[in-house]
Amino acid sequence: MSGATGTGFADGPAPRSGAGTAISVLLSRGSALGELVEAELDEPRDDEVVVRIEAVGVCHTDLLAQKRLGSRPGVLGHEGCGTVERLGPRAEGLAVGDRVVISFASCGECVPCRSGFPGYCACSAALNGSGGRRDGSPTLRVGGEPVFGSFFGQSSFATAVLTRARSCVPVGDLAPEVAAPLGCGFLTGAGAVLNVLRPRPRERLLVVGAGGVGAAAALVALSEGVEVVVADPVEARGALLTAYGATAVASLDEPIPPVTHALDTTGRPEAIARALTLLGPRGALTLVGLGPAEIPVDVRSLTMRGLRLSGCVEGDAEPARLIPELIRRHRDGVLPLDRLVTTYPLDAIERAVADQRAGLTLKAVLLPGS
Repeated sequence: MSGATGTGFADGPAPRSGAGTAISVLLSRGSALGELVEAELDEPRDDEVVVRIEAVGVCHTDLLAQKRLGSRPGVLGHEGCGTVERLGPRAEGLAVGDRVVISFASCGECVPCRSGFPGYCACSAALNGSGGRRDGSPTLRVGGEPVFGSFFGQSSFATAVLTRARSCVPVGDLAPEVAAPLGCGFLTGAGAVLNVLRPRPRERLLVVGAGGVGAAAALVALSEGVEVVVADPVEARGALLTAYGATAVASLDEPIPPVTHALDTTGRPEAIARALTLLGPRGALTLVGLGPAEIPVDVRSLTMRGLRLSGCVEGDAEPARLIPELIRRHRDGVLPLDRLVTTYPLDAIERAVADQRAGLTLKAVLLPGS
């Protein structure tokens, strides 16, 4: 997610007139989250595919990246779902017409990728935050000029994206607005519970922050038979999760029974410190929220109580494995992810973000076709 000025793209041949695909994108520039403009999408190479976007989630990471871009024009969005329209000559495992959710990019070749942990890919920065392909070439142009694109390997605040086949997971006929957040937010929350914390039935999980990530984590834990306490100042978020069996509190200062596991989605030092005090002996706290680079930790308490503190990227998940499992749970009626989603037209991103910040929307999803 570089905020450097300039294109930063490697020199390469200019596209032939008409060689790319004409699309519409939300162009972020300065303080604007997105202005709907026309753009040109590059031709698919090798294992790349063109996906016509049907829905795209709005994630806090998009807002952080927009601030880092500053005045540099770019297209964000990294929870895209849509239909495969074109395939590169070496794209495998997909067919034209497949509905897919697009997750983060990874190389598939390094040790973390081969070990099933692509969130820690050795090429993650280049593939997800450089603004172009791994070789430095751009994927998007506006007015003939390259702009920051390929965000998380997609830049899906658009009517179509260029991405690698590896990043696409088929979702069948699942509604695109439900499938889209599985690419990142829902994947992160669910994976943090299933892959990292792994609470057992009747153990108690504290989820700090009940936005899209936290709510997905809470619902997955409930589907595992785990007792769940969610802490969030927005009453509507707590009320929704209470309806499915969670206990809700507005603040970590309220009485909370000892918990065996905790998940922090806020990145706030005071929340992390308080969550550690609420853990019973040998309890575990996992962090997925990005906050200050350094926070104070009582190492003596951590040691003497046998506590475990860990970070987590993208739920430590392999999307091709976890996303189908989450879809199965949703279809079985034990993971009501559809209840977390509110939809908006693509050009209503400012309203979607404002509603999300105000607590009127839990997970905003944009629909390019509306």
